[in-house]
Amino acid sequence: MDLRDALVSPVVDEGLGNSAYVLDLGDRRGLAVDPSLDLRGVRAIAAKRGLRLAYAAETHLHADFLSGARQLAADYDTEILASAAGRRTFPHTRLDEGDEVDLGGLTLRALATPGHTDEHLSFLLLDGRREIGVFTGGSLIVGGAARTDLVSPDRTEELARAQYRSVRRLAELPDGTAVWPTHGGGSYCSAPSGSRRTSTIGAEKAANPLLAAPDEDTFATRLFEGLGSYPTYFARLAELNRAGPLAPDAPHLAGLDADRVRRLLADGAIAVDVRPTADYAAGHLPGSLSIHLRPQFATWLGWLVPPDVPLVIVRDPEQDPDDIVWPALKVGYPTIVGELAGGTAAWAGAGGRLGTTDLVEPGQIDTTNVVDVRQRSEHADGHLPGAHLIELGELAERLDDVPDGPTTVMCEHGERSASAASLLERAGRTDLSIMVGGPDDWAAATGHRLERDE
Repeated sequence: MDLRDALVSPVVDEGLGNSAYVLDLGDRRGLAVDPSLDLRGVRAIAAKRGLRLAYAAETHLHADFLSGARQLAADYDTEILASAAGRRTFPHTRLDEGDEVDLGGLTLRALATPGHTDEHLSFLLLDGRREIGVFTGGSLIVGGAARTDLVSPDRTEELARAQYRSVRRLAELPDGTAVWPTHGGGSYCSAPSGSRRTSTIGAEKAANPLLAAPDEDTFATRLFEGLGSYPTYFARLAELNRAGPLAPDAPHLAGLDADRVRRLLADGAIAVDVRPTADYAAGHLPGSLSIHLRPQFATWLGWLVPPDVPLVIVRDPEQDPDDIVWPALKVGYPTIVGELAGGTAAWAGAGGRLGTTDLVEPGQIDTTNVVDVRQRSEHADGHLPGAHLIELGELAERLDDVPDGPTTVMCEHGERSASAASLLERAGRTDLSIMVGGPDDWAAATGHRLERDE
């Protein structure tokens, strides 16, 4: 077994497209790198290996998830290692360029790699003088580099040029040095994103188009080409991470009867329906927001739901409450009041009305009014002729752009379409249908070609 595989265990968050890491220090102590507040995976690896997490290293102030480092410190007296420039307001070991931490046989060296954020550090793992690997956070990632427009839109180019210098610096490490990024495929922090999670310096020098850029201008141009929209909740998490979030005690879903839920909704709470699209369409609480419980649940909760609003969950019995509560906490939503006990059957049994939404097969839709709620890059790769592109994340601000009359909403599979339909129903629309499937299904069912954008 490669020494690096023996030492480092990734904890992959498929929904956010990120990886945390647990480093086995060899003496029943461990180090966690960029853990989120949902610490279930990190704790499981530590328990399996019999490790006490003595250290937690933070590469940057995360915008896409709340850090679990301070929670580890509260639970295990974990020492937090982070950039001095990050001005965190909780106890931690402040590191600057070149500072080293003796891990007991191994050494962690801080490398200043600004670009994704101002205070960004990469952590080079050394065995004596030999470079084993580097935790690159949001600097050099597999096939690219993380985006530079999250700190402030007017600083995107400035930080892109800093990112150029940072990734070039990392590329000077020996080719065999492992690259362990935090951001990866599916992460809205990545630009562009890919499917592989880890790499080596040599592999990135051979295949990463941003490392092949001959100068800063070319690098910046290529980086900007990969920038798309990103969730609105990104704007508030970095400052929360500066203060160091802690999880509430024993978070769980309390059961609420229909009368209590009715009062909560009347007072401004939002019902979030996490059931599959078909279940939502067959019968849902009027005004509820459909966000199917899948790996991307946290992203869309943070994108579509206002912060600080009480939330009531509607779920199927087989859906694990922990898979709802922890992802919500991870993106800054401690506002779940509870769940509707007994689900929609209990609501109807207590005299509550249920709304329904039509589901239509790809070959049966009327293409006159179709709203495609996918990302712009997805739409450009192939869409129904005449489809109106309104990204799901923009829909609440673009309700006036939705065509009048009977309208079909579509995405790639149907989950985002259900979210879009629920947003439109909350805005008063009733003449809606959800297409089951995506554009390729429509093309196969009708024999027509998709349109593609340049």
